[in-house]
Amino acid sequence: MKKPKTPEIQQEPMDDIRINDDVLRMDDEIASQNDQDVPGKKKKKKTSKINKNIAAVSYFGMFIMLCMIGYFVYFLATDNSAILSNPYNKLVKLLESRVERGKIISSDGKVLAETVKDKKGNDIRRYPYSNMFAHSVGHYDNGKSGIESVYNYYLLTSSINPVYAAIDELQGEKKPGDNIVSTLNYSLQEIAYKSLGSRKGAVLAIEPDTGKVLVMVSKPDFDPNFINTSWKTVINDDENSPLLNRSTQGLYPPGSTFKTVTLLEYMREHSNYRKFTFDCDGSEEINGVKINCYNKKHHGNVDLKSAYAKSCNGAFAAAGADIDRKKFKRTCEKLLFNREISCDFAYKSSSFSLKKSSTRADIVQTAIGQGKTLITPLHNAVITCAVANDGYYVKPHLVDHVENADGRVVRRFRFNKKEKLMNSDEAGVISKYMKETVKSGTATALNSDDYEAFGKTGSAEYNSSGDSHAWFTGYAKSGDKKLVVSIIVEGAGTGSDYAVPIARKLFDAYY
Repeated sequence: MKKPKTPEIQQEPMDDIRINDDVLRMDDEIASQNDQDVPGKKKKKKTSKINKNIAAVSYFGMFIMLCMIGYFVYFLATDNSAILSNPYNKLVKLLESRVERGKIISSDGKVLAETVKDKKGNDIRRYPYSNMFAHSVGHYDNGKSGIESVYNYYLLTSSINPVYAAIDELQGEKKPGDNIVSTLNYSLQEIAYKSLGSRKGAVLAIEPDTGKVLVMVSKPDFDPNFINTSWKTVINDDENSPLLNRSTQGLYPPGSTFKTVTLLEYMREHSNYRKFTFDCDGSEEINGVKINCYNKKHHGNVDLKSAYAKSCNGAFAAAGADIDRKKFKRTCEKLLFNREISCDFAYKSSSFSLKKSSTRADIVQTAIGQGKTLITPLHNAVITCAVANDGYYVKPHLVDHVENADGRVVRRFRFNKKEKLMNSDEAGVISKYMKETVKSGTATALNSDDYEAFGKTGSAEYNSSGDSHAWFTGYAKSGDKKLVVSIIVEGAGTGSDYAVPIARKLFDAYY
């Protein structure tokens, strides 16, 4: 029986399949070519692309415009005096030709600077108290400094009645400029100025809760009334540097006033800091360095509080040897070393230079305020302000408000933002240590029935002969009224003998 034949499966040749693929591709290309040949579609694609580009450019332009409007609003809303007072600002030149420069007045009503006529009828700047406010109020000729510079624009702005302003314009007379009312207190400034006498140095007094600078004295100084004729002499006096505002720009070794910083760091690293003890023989060798207390005074067995009050170098050198240098540096930078201080006048930043490469000897020298650390009287005052103000300081400033020639306030400056340097518990402990310094330590001359005083003295050596600057920084309070002072007397000796008496006169007058 024959088997049925298996039906053969007919397969298309491979060549035919390839031919069909080629045909499909050709059809797609023809269709694509046909689409390109249609004018409407081509134009539509190009138009869509152009519209997208136009939209992108428009949005970018709108973004730039919004940024400019935002900056303009910010410029008007914030303190823009630095830009407006710039000597290269053409607006200032225009104002000088049309406005008589306004007065600078103390907080207690004394005129510190004014514009008067000379014998030829020319405007000249007059400073009634000569050298006393030279660095704070500043000078007008041969460039500007102090309040004259920072608030230049406001002194050349006139806010008098528009009718009177129009009359002055028609008569070709200058309009009276607005007056700057400063925070400076004439009475306290005079006391500080006279107390410093003929010695070089600086005295600064600040209200810690407001940041108002009541006193800013720096010596040697100059007479701004004759700055034109004495300019060459003043700028070439390298020995005295009379143009230097020592209260804000003078950099000095802090001496024992730096023990406040060392104390803060030691407390942060050692929760049992109250158990610290040290037996002082007047001269110790710590980390290979010979550390002497002033005049090699023997303090005996002291804890941290009495060591601070008596300014024992040996005890604080020992405490410094037991702290971490990295943490120490962070604390110092938190306290504004190597950083900017927010204020409305020229200043220099204090420097703290303890590094990884620093030796153990560098650490103990730094801990007692010697070494390479440098500080300004302003910075010492700011740290003390934080101690007196529960750990916060308010921006130090020299100007309170602007008023027109009729006495109407036209602008009041706000400096109420607080910046935190330490917590309130730390500030409280340091205050107690400062109080002990007045009660039984190196500042007992500040004990008074009229106020409660707190402080830290310092004797900062500045050469190999052992000569030292006299320091004091501290504060006094009576009720809610507080005043911080920072004083340095160059090359005088101890803070107890030369700086504390000046602080006493200021506190007595203030309270």
